[in-house]
Amino acid sequence: MYIEHNPALVDRPRPVLVEPALESLLNHSMLRVDIVAELQHCGSWFMDEPRYGCGLFHLVGTGECVVEGPALSEALHLQAGDLVVLPHGDPHRLSSVSNDEAAVTSLICGELHFSSHTMHPLSHALPACFVVRAAQADNVFRRLSSMMVDVVNSGVVGRQVLLNKLADTLFTLAVCDYANRPTDRRGLFAALADSRICKVLQAIHESPGHPWTMQSMSSLACMSRSAFAERFAQLMKVPPMQYVTQWRVSVAERLLRDRQLSVAAVADQLGYSSEAAFRRLFKRVSGVCPGRIRAKDAGYLLN
Repeated sequence: MYIEHNPALVDRPRPVLVEPALESLLNHSMLRVDIVAELQHCGSWFMDEPRYGCGLFHLVGTGECVVEGPALSEALHLQAGDLVVLPHGDPHRLSSVSNDEAAVTSLICGELHFSSHTMHPLSHALPACFVVRAAQADNVFRRLSSMMVDVVNSGVVGRQVLLNKLADTLFTLAVCDYANRPTDRRGLFAALADSRICKVLQAIHESPGHPWTMQSMSSLACMSRSAFAERFAQLMKVPPMQYVTQWRVSVAERLLRDRQLSVAAVADQLGYSSEAAFRRLFKRVSGVCPGRIRAKDAGYLLN
């Protein structure tokens, strides 16, 4: 499945509005965006991408290309400034539009690394593929994508760091753009459209260490416990308390990478009075112990 703008519904660029619940999730979640390739192709060409264990995206810098794959119901024609995102790493092919040997197409390709040990709400909610069209995006998106192309061509010192940071912001804009589209919503985006559930999500994202209970969440939503539990599970595909636990573990992964924080301090910050209980819960949900997260992160830094 892929999601794209319907030109008939767009008369002018729309302002991107960010729901507080989505903003708090993007601000606190474990998500890394990396630029992995800057490619230039001339004439007739194609590039087959197999299934990846991470999300992928391609920004067209110059020229045009076509993207197609099993997850897409039809081939997509991309032009300069367009961004195609495949959040689940589905296999696809990028190829030239024509056989003109003088035609040059440049691509900036990147990876999206969601938290590897818990279900990331965005990963579940985003479709297999979606496109942000430069012609329909707002001025901020267009300026940012243009800046990335300029950095690629500049050879400036620290360009990889700059590109990664710009790509992180570009992906955030792409997610917010998608969240504002009049399309069929699922998961997180369906929940954001429900003002009562959205209010609870924002509170959970901003205060994961709060002693959440079914009663406190349903009261915040101004719903009965049974109605809240049913509605939340219907939209988010997990029960409320399970979501709280998964979100706490996701936040814990980020906090554990700060070696100035002890495991006990992380446990306390997330509302667990017992370090031992936190360690057991973290391993049960993520499949690894907290120490493994720190060892893996230390190894990454050494490499």
